[in-house]
Amino acid sequence: MYRINKSSNDIEKLDERLFKDLGFRERDHLQEWIAKNPDVLGEDFLIIQKEFSGFNDTNERLDLLALDKEGNLVIIENKLDDSGRDVTWQALKYASYCSTLTTKQIINLFQDFLNKNQQEENAEETIIAFLEQTEEELYLNSGDQRIIFVANHYRKEVTSTVLWLLNHNIHVQCFRATPFSQNDDIFLQIEQIIPLPETEEYMIDAQEKKKEDIEKGKGLSDTKKTQLEFWKKFKERLLQYEEIEKLQTPRPQYWFDVALGKSGINLSNIFNVDRNEIGIRVYIGGKNVEEWLPYFEANKEKIESSIGYDLAWNPNPKNKDKIIALSQQFDLKDKGNWDDAIEWLTNNTIKFRRVFIDLIRNK
Repeated sequence: MYRINKSSNDIEKLDERLFKDLGFRERDHLQEWIAKNPDVLGEDFLIIQKEFSGFNDTNERLDLLALDKEGNLVIIENKLDDSGRDVTWQALKYASYCSTLTTKQIINLFQDFLNKNQQEENAEETIIAFLEQTEEELYLNSGDQRIIFVANHYRKEVTSTVLWLLNHNIHVQCFRATPFSQNDDIFLQIEQIIPLPETEEYMIDAQEKKKEDIEKGKGLSDTKKTQLEFWKKFKERLLQYEEIEKLQTPRPQYWFDVALGKSGINLSNIFNVDRNEIGIRVYIGGKNVEEWLPYFEANKEKIESSIGYDLAWNPNPKNKDKIIALSQQFDLKDKGNWDDAIEWLTNNTIKFRRVFIDLIRNK
């Protein structure tokens, strides 16, 4: 790593160091840095436990436990200068222990974490806002657990095992954490090394395809198959707009989310084949309600004029999360109507997205 010296128009090499030589410890330092700044791992995580030992019949404790934006549990194991031989086995045990945690248990252990750290927050509301969902949709730990390793050096037996796990559809990532120094200044570089970032998306897509094939072999319910088929067609149509660069992987569920760029405010497409109804909803969750709902209501005329419809504003006032909604009836059981339904849903999703992103950016 080099430091740019603007005054001399030159670069100065930084000295690569070891954590132990700088007096840094795993729990007191590296773990704390990641807990306070989980985005150094390349995406948004919500840390819900630290030094967690709440497993039945064992005193083992994992370093950090987090949620990703899909509501999956993420086990984060930190080592300093050497990964050691047994870190993969250790993390797999923790993942197996966490696999049985229910939504209620996860909320409770996060609340314990908040209380222990004297943070006056409600765990459930914080999770809902982080996931940009509603209370009714909240369902945690429904997928496979993820594992992240952070260390300065990885032994061959560790990297070999990680690559094998990746090949068998276990979501594992390795990050290299390297300290550097120059005089009295100390720097930290954290970079993903397995899988390489430029190949990760391809690997995830390949794993999703493999998983889909397996699910087809096992047999999804007719409703799930219909949902998955509809959302694949919808995603393909939506990506034809140049302003849409990336979308989530379609899943067999009744909703499909499109980002608005603001945590706690979520644009969700709805496909309800039983009711023959499709729709678009803007969810305003938890702490955002008091600030954002009056702002959107003050711009009601602009919003409805841009979209071309009268919208349903807060149709369920008893729900603490607020909704701005638009729905339309189609005979969805007849797939001959899907092209029209997808065209309606796509056009109005784009209208919703444009007007709400504009309002969010200009607030």
